[in-house]
Amino acid sequence: MAWDPEKPQFRFTVLVFTCLLTFGSYFCFDMPSVLQSAFTGSNNCTDEQQPSPSPPGVAEHIKSTCCPDCLDMSEQNYNLLYAVYAWTNAVVVFFSGFLVDKLGNRAGVIAFSLLCLVGSSTFAAGAHLRGTDYLLPVMLLGRLLFGAGNGSLTVVQNRLVAFWFNKKELALAFGCVLAFSRCGSVLNFFLTENIRDAIGLEWTLWFGVGLCLLGFVAAGVVSGLDVYGVRAMGLTEELQQESRRVKLQDLGQFSLQFWLLVLSIMFYYNGVFPFVADASQFINQKYSLDDKVSAYITGAVYDVSMLLSPFLGGLIDIIGKRGYLALLCALLTIPVFGLLAFTTVYPLVSTLWLGVTYSFAAASMWPSLPLVVPRATLGTALGFTTSVQMIGIGVSNVVVGRILGQTDSTRSVMLDRWKLVMLYLLGNVIAAVVVTLLLNAVDLKRGRKLNQSRKEKLSLERMDQLVEDGIAHASIESGSADANSAAGYGVDFAPRSEADERSPLLSSGGSSSGGGITSGRKHAIN
Repeated sequence: MAWDPEKPQFRFTVLVFTCLLTFGSYFCFDMPSVLQSAFTGSNNCTDEQQPSPSPPGVAEHIKSTCCPDCLDMSEQNYNLLYAVYAWTNAVVVFFSGFLVDKLGNRAGVIAFSLLCLVGSSTFAAGAHLRGTDYLLPVMLLGRLLFGAGNGSLTVVQNRLVAFWFNKKELALAFGCVLAFSRCGSVLNFFLTENIRDAIGLEWTLWFGVGLCLLGFVAAGVVSGLDVYGVRAMGLTEELQQESRRVKLQDLGQFSLQFWLLVLSIMFYYNGVFPFVADASQFINQKYSLDDKVSAYITGAVYDVSMLLSPFLGGLIDIIGKRGYLALLCALLTIPVFGLLAFTTVYPLVSTLWLGVTYSFAAASMWPSLPLVVPRATLGTALGFTTSVQMIGIGVSNVVVGRILGQTDSTRSVMLDRWKLVMLYLLGNVIAAVVVTLLLNAVDLKRGRKLNQSRKEKLSLERMDQLVEDGIAHASIESGSADANSAAGYGVDFAPRSEADERSPLLSSGGSSSGGGITSGRKHAIN
């Protein structure tokens, strides 16, 4: 018996392999954050060299110490590893979203998972060039390829989820995808430092490559499932027709809600991702905690997200209120950076807090996009949103790198610089609050698409169906009345010729008009 793609078992099987697409790539993405001390530590060692006491005014954990497998990058070059990833995403992801709308999920998921594999391999190979002028260019090339693949793969991943879970468990599915991705991030923060201690820096990076290979295998499986499911439901021709109509100019037709949602995502993520990228070093320097503890505390952001995201997704599917939740989580994120900038409260409090608000943001913002754009252009919308998000993150990475400077300084100077970093991140979160306020105001005037509960949405859909049924019934009755009237006057209702069918006058009767309204309504719902 054939596997029915309409059944929950099929779509949740698709979801499992869709989740695995980015598990390895998210593990690799933040490996530099955990290994920041290894990337920026000095490798200029001799047999006679021993760690010397810190000079007055310089903390032990800030000075550069001898480290045989370290890469000796400056702080600015280290932040370039994140900036080049973000900038590549910004350029590539928009066009990849459009291409996926044109070519379909199958081509995109294979191509972009392969790019992740090649990029992570190039990055790992660059670490073997320690002490040469080629180290930084090769590692930047690796991050560039990895960024082109991972950002685009996320777009295809979200498009797959939006297609298979449309009008079903959409936020739950988005939450599961986020949880799996963050599981990769969490395991990175827990395991990478220990793996490095066991096998060294270079082979630790190759371990990440192995996880990207897992994503490539999952891409092959989910591609086959997607093709089978679409064919079994008889949607192949319909989707091909929709893809042929997609144009880049469709962006200009997107609603104001979409544009405000894009800005909300950009400003909010500007506060989260650049913080996570540098948090290990910040915690190490401000709170005098060792590298492993700093990595664990930083990883708490993703620990919480991994645990909460599926449950929050299921909850939001029921209660709706996505716009209100986006505003609330942005407001509640403001104290996080205030605590980090101006107090000495143990940093785990702030990272756990940020993990909760970030989980709500991700579960409410991203699943809102399919609600405000047509299905056929969803890939373009997701690609554009990710592109803008990465532009913001790339700018933020560069700004943070400039604030921290090229070289280490005294502890008091570094703490002043970190305070400026936290204030910059705080400013982005405040901007997110302002934009989400505008988003909710616009949504209120335009039908509350983002803030409807499931009960309200089902009620409106039933009303729409009643309206459609009423129009169809009225059209039938009108046609019957016309036929009876015509029969009384001897009018012949024989089939029309091809010339008659092409006549605009004869093709504009009441019955056709009613059918057109119904067809248009269905297209809008889809």
